[in-house]
Amino acid sequence: MNTEFYGDLSIICTKGSESFIERVDEYIKDWRGEPDKSYIVDAKCPRFSTGEGKGIIMQTMRGHDTYIYADCFNYGANYSMYGTEHRMSPDDHFADLKRIIGAVGGKARRITVIMPMLYEGRQHRRMARESLDCAIALQDLANMGVSNIITFDAHDPRVQNAVPLYGFDNIQPTYQMLKALVKNVEDISFSPDKLTIVSPDEGAMHRCIFYSSVLGVSLGMFYKRRNYSVIVDGRNPIEAHEYLGKDLHGKDVIVVDDMISSGDSMLDITAKLKDIGAKRIFIFATFGLFTNGLDRFDEMYEKGLIDKVFTTNLIYRSPELLQRPWYSETNVCKYVSLIIDTLNRDLSLNDILDPVDKIHNLMDRVKYRA
Repeated sequence: MNTEFYGDLSIICTKGSESFIERVDEYIKDWRGEPDKSYIVDAKCPRFSTGEGKGIIMQTMRGHDTYIYADCFNYGANYSMYGTEHRMSPDDHFADLKRIIGAVGGKARRITVIMPMLYEGRQHRRMARESLDCAIALQDLANMGVSNIITFDAHDPRVQNAVPLYGFDNIQPTYQMLKALVKNVEDISFSPDKLTIVSPDEGAMHRCIFYSSVLGVSLGMFYKRRNYSVIVDGRNPIEAHEYLGKDLHGKDVIVVDDMISSGDSMLDITAKLKDIGAKRIFIFATFGLFTNGLDRFDEMYEKGLIDKVFTTNLIYRSPELLQRPWYSETNVCKYVSLIIDTLNRDLSLNDILDPVDKIHNLMDRVKYRA
């Protein structure tokens, strides 16, 4: 591997992501044989009593190759305003990200923002007279001097067209999810007559097509029948989920999506899958938000309607979620470390981002285990 670095490596995280970045730092230190050195920069975003804030960096950044990790959906981070504790919203986190970039002051040689779940990623296109928040956010970062933006499983990666002259990598944790499945479900089989991939809607088909193709198993999908005459909570309510695909009797099913928000649609789908004969149901979602709490997932698990839910540790997960018997974490700290280390050496990410060989090796190990 190239031993010449693009610049001195510096890693900064916004509030709430400290434990994740500490594990990333440990991997890089181990690979480089520097156990006593840390690449984490001491940076803070303190708040005034009015809720206003500022970014502070405690060391020089001149000439550094800087990576800023921003989990904009970390609702476990708080700040005080007028004597009251408030949870940080995505807007608060994004403002802190810009404060940190402002504190760098243009002195870094290169700034890369790693934003695992893209800020305002679901507001990616204009359907009426409305704002294009994600595009505006990307342009804000580009105008502030960010060279590269790295995200995971973007809701719609075409939003990168807002910044066509800047780096934008949309990374899929496909191998990491399958590896977690193999680790947590000992009798899983990738045989076509025992496993099917199911897309919860037409928007997730491109993810599911990849899973289906690389595993060599069949693919099914649901489509949402919505009531377009009514708007509830900013969206047209779903009247029914209809299944299209082969017979599922006796088969394990993996349902793949980018995120679990409230989880209502996902749980409606799992109930229908059981009705049409699915054996076990595993849910893959890169991001688990669980905005309506965990009670309904508990209920579905007790009824045998879901077996495992896999989400990554790229964003905040509540302590209550981590204790649930139906939940399994997909750890991607090592993957993020590898991405940072490779880019700092100014090498291509192509081999790292292509998981096909790793998935096939994993399938071979499963066959041998069986």
